[in-house]
Amino acid sequence: MSVTGGHLGAGLGVVELTVALHYVFETPKDRLIWDVGHQAYPHKILTGRRDRIRTLRQGGGLSGFTKRSESDYDPFGAAHSSTSISAGLGMAAARDLKGGDNHVIAVIGDGAITAGMAYEALNNAGALKSRMLVILNDNAMSIAGPVGALSRHLESLTASGQTDRPASLFEALGITYLGPIDGHDMNALVLELERIRDHESGPVLLHIVTQKGKGYHPAASSSDKGHAVGKFDVATGQQAKSSAPKPPTYTKVFAEALVAEAARDPRIVAITGAMPSGTGLDLFERTFPERMFDVGIAEQHAVTFAAGMASEGYRPFCAIYSTFLQRAYDQIVHDVAIQNLPVRFAIDRAGLVGADGATHAGAFDVAYLACLPNMVVMAASDEAELAHMVATAAAHDSGPIAFRYPRGEGVGVALPERSEVLPIGKGRVVREGKDAAILCFGTRLHVALAAADHLASHGVSCTVADARFAKPLDHDLIRRLARGHRMLVTVEDGSVGGFGSHVLDHVVNNGLAHAGLALRTLTLPDRFQDHDDPQRQYDEAGLNAASIARVIEASLRRSA
Repeated sequence: MSVTGGHLGAGLGVVELTVALHYVFETPKDRLIWDVGHQAYPHKILTGRRDRIRTLRQGGGLSGFTKRSESDYDPFGAAHSSTSISAGLGMAAARDLKGGDNHVIAVIGDGAITAGMAYEALNNAGALKSRMLVILNDNAMSIAGPVGALSRHLESLTASGQTDRPASLFEALGITYLGPIDGHDMNALVLELERIRDHESGPVLLHIVTQKGKGYHPAASSSDKGHAVGKFDVATGQQAKSSAPKPPTYTKVFAEALVAEAARDPRIVAITGAMPSGTGLDLFERTFPERMFDVGIAEQHAVTFAAGMASEGYRPFCAIYSTFLQRAYDQIVHDVAIQNLPVRFAIDRAGLVGADGATHAGAFDVAYLACLPNMVVMAASDEAELAHMVATAAAHDSGPIAFRYPRGEGVGVALPERSEVLPIGKGRVVREGKDAAILCFGTRLHVALAAADHLASHGVSCTVADARFAKPLDHDLIRRLARGHRMLVTVEDGSVGGFGSHVLDHVVNNGLAHAGLALRTLTLPDRFQDHDDPQRQYDEAGLNAASIARVIEASLRRSA
């Protein structure tokens, strides 16, 4: 990890457990599922990937999570939490139908087991009675500290010991509960796992207590227990830092802008799903603790909880990563959009995300939100625009509104002293030209400007515009661009079916597609891109300045 960076603390906490599981069970015949894959680095070392471990999360190297295509020892991919019990129960049911005799083991963290999907799977497991083992890895940590009533229940089980424990939620569901035992005591682990393997039938939950970051003081003593680290010095734990000043991250800009809005409006509240630091809402929590709600790994609940607050006149900001918001889609449709409730969706990690790869790439949020009636969808082209969009969302009470922004630093523009409320559905022209029009949605704007510079040196004049809104579209701007240029190209860091598709729909259905107009949409490719450096990912996707310029030059030559 000192060489590659990555998720350090979770793996350190399961070293003994990993060794014990592979000693007792016959993997890969016995199915071993890690929930989530942050815990699986020691597992990768013991399953034939030790010689490649320093390629972890690098382009062409090992995934930072379990991945079926990477190894037979990874029976199920797990980069989003709380899926292991459902998947394991499905494997156990399939084994029973086939008349097999292999074991199924799901290792789930105490943060992951708070999600509704885990409860649903436990409830089903208690009814099916298929033989499987769920190991609850209780380290009192998710990415942040534990929240919710279940964490208090686990604390009571841990405090009571095996001889005098309170009635267990798990036993009430028809699941044999065993433990808690010390997850760092190798002898105890092996003995208990062998006993379960040889003597238990039906679903069993083994509760083990571990320490995230164990064995490495810099990780164990940090606030997040070394959850995610960059490259670091092994002796000191000091992470490498660039000496050059950098612009603030989009996440920080969002958080500071929201704090500023909340200082002026007591109706603003913030909601996150176990990601206060990842979304920047730890800053909001320090300033307005009574108006901050961390609901745990429960995105469905977070959205409907926000809808409930909106129905009572509050102004909720629901800050969730793009890929995590996918888990709450029915709630967005049924509980927010249909009822036209003014929930504000702050969508972090839009676009490609580098080392976390396809499982965390925010490719689909524009496509799955802009198709919904009543929804307003914005994307920030830089950090100043993001600050304005926070103010715009705060002021928008006539229905749901979403704004998306990427991981990492901004482009270095000056931030406004006070954010402005943008007119809904209105974009802006940032450069005038006469040959081609580039209409951008989101942070590819600076790349489009670079493409326009290149084209200008070759005699092609480009208008560059920032759409700001995918819904509602700026119809006047699109009409002007379509009628005043030989080519209109849209650029976005999202999937097919998003912004460009909505622009094409408007152009075709409103008679703007005249014979002299070339039309192109540039999106992310229609496939899942593997982890890599973000710039190389965008190069591969054809969303860099050189690729945009080539598309425009080729199209103009054909239409000449």
